[in-house]
Amino acid sequence: MTRAIAAADWYETIKLGDGVTLIHEPWITPFYRCNIWHVRGRDRDLLFDSGLGHFSLRQHVPLVAEKKLVCVASHTHFDHIGCHHEFPHRCVHRAEAEILAVPRNEWTVADRYATDEMFIVPPEGWDAARYHIQPAPADRILEAGDVIDLGDRAFEVIHTPGHSPGGIALYEAKTGILLSGDIVYDGPLIDDAYHSDIGDYLATLEGMRDLNVSIVHGGHFPSFGPTRYRQLIDEYLALKRKPGCHL
Repeated sequence: MTRAIAAADWYETIKLGDGVTLIHEPWITPFYRCNIWHVRGRDRDLLFDSGLGHFSLRQHVPLVAEKKLVCVASHTHFDHIGCHHEFPHRCVHRAEAEILAVPRNEWTVADRYATDEMFIVPPEGWDAARYHIQPAPADRILEAGDVIDLGDRAFEVIHTPGHSPGGIALYEAKTGILLSGDIVYDGPLIDDAYHSDIGDYLATLEGMRDLNVSIVHGGHFPSFGPTRYRQLIDEYLALKRKPGCHL
């Protein structure tokens, strides 16, 4: 029988360029494994998403407790907001603020996806029947065009409905870095959650296609550059515009 993974071994951090660090949970299968993005700023740091939440991110990843930090939800599916309650400065788009404050399993899609099948090896103490997200009401409600200011860095909020109604991406014009959440990543895009909308998805990707990106850090799977970014968008748009595809 495979031994469960202890809390001390659950998270992995990988430093990338431009002050960006990937934090992830390598014992979760790639499809369900949320990319947690930490960005270093002069006055405060940014945390974009917070993972499953079974083990404390703050306790087991020292990086996120080094200085003042703003914790932003790309959207409110369970695999992205599990540790949001650990951070006092929390942001979410208006359309999903209620879910972050009252994260019922049917609203976070935990009822559908938070199962034993998520794991390559399960964590110690895991019990799918008892899993739930702790409430984490936002202290800042986001809208399109808002800015997350880190002092020496500024990330613009892009509203990305489609995967979910309150999805957002964060874009730093100075570097071309896009933290894209689940609206686009290098894997199968999900548009069949209970509050997904394919028409919104198409409009969002059409609007984002010509963004001047240098690198895209998605909500799942590895990061990629501008050519792959446009390929992924064009592939989805072509697929959903095929005759017989029901929007």
